[in-house]
Amino acid sequence: MVGGLTLTALWKEAKQFITLCYTELGKNDDEIYERLQQVKREIEQTGTYEHTYEELEHGARMAWRNSNRCIGRLFWQTLHVFDARAIEREEDIAERLFHHIAFATNEGKIRPTITIFRPERVRIWNHQLIRYAGYETEYGVIGDSSSISFTKACEQLGWRGERTHFDVLPLVIQVDGREPKLFPIPKDIVLEVPIEHPKFAWFHDLQLKWYAVPIISDMCLEIGGIRYTAAPFNGWYMGTEIGARNFADDYRYNMLPKIASCMGLDTSRNSTLWKDQALVELNVAVLYSYKKAGVSIVDHHTAAQQFKRFEQQEQEAGRKVTGSWTWLIPPLSPATTHIFHQYYDNTIVKPNYFYQQRPYE
Repeated sequence: MVGGLTLTALWKEAKQFITLCYTELGKNDDEIYERLQQVKREIEQTGTYEHTYEELEHGARMAWRNSNRCIGRLFWQTLHVFDARAIEREEDIAERLFHHIAFATNEGKIRPTITIFRPERVRIWNHQLIRYAGYETEYGVIGDSSSISFTKACEQLGWRGERTHFDVLPLVIQVDGREPKLFPIPKDIVLEVPIEHPKFAWFHDLQLKWYAVPIISDMCLEIGGIRYTAAPFNGWYMGTEIGARNFADDYRYNMLPKIASCMGLDTSRNSTLWKDQALVELNVAVLYSYKKAGVSIVDHHTAAQQFKRFEQQEQEAGRKVTGSWTWLIPPLSPATTHIFHQYYDNTIVKPNYFYQQRPYE
């Protein structure tokens, strides 16, 4: 069995993927038949099969296209795919991840990128390659509360942060179930954006910042029955991910009360809509700061328009768009986008990215 699949099930998944992939790539029937016979023999002889680079590249792009929760799928064909399946040592894996960060960051002109490691054998413990630590203290949480359990795991492995609100966590890499290894990320490849506001000078005094590139690193990429358990990937941020969630959620950085206070808003009752006013200005600050720093970002209105173009393109290609409505609607003013008023079929189509159980929990 491979990844919990019987050989029969693996062949079924492989056949479906190869047929669709090669059809989309414009291969003729003879080429498809020949490749399917190669894959079938390989599965019968070895119990698994290996993707060609062409299959890996297009499969990863298809997985982005099929990602029900992603509003940024218009750009699925631009994904840069790095094949790191030959890499085995943790130190070499870390170097490839550092390269991914630098390449994707591109001095702010962010490039959608994925680095794919050997299936089933490599795990990256980080949720994102770049993420801030979170510490529980008697005075409350310092840093990002969503990172508390992973921060504790890093500390148990010997890491010590400076205990600020923005300590970049190290990479934790595990191969073949061995003891995981820690790798601090070089500071010179982590681009961070200081957050300021175009009108409120005091905003700078909040000393907020966020990293440029969100690189998801704990999901499994599944292509044709093969499970790539380490395949970190990134696009660029939609502003609300930072301004309406990371900074605004009361269980994350919880900045709305502070911003409302600085704005002089009446917070004595909900009906003053102080949260809404503070939330808008926080999102204005995030978008303004990223654009000022020359870092790629998209606002939620533009992202929704881009998603509408994606839907039109998929319809023209004869493909049905699947989606998770609750994830596709932005967390700020969702009813102002067409997505809010649409129905989406949340059926999972493969290739795709899947959540995995965290190794440290």
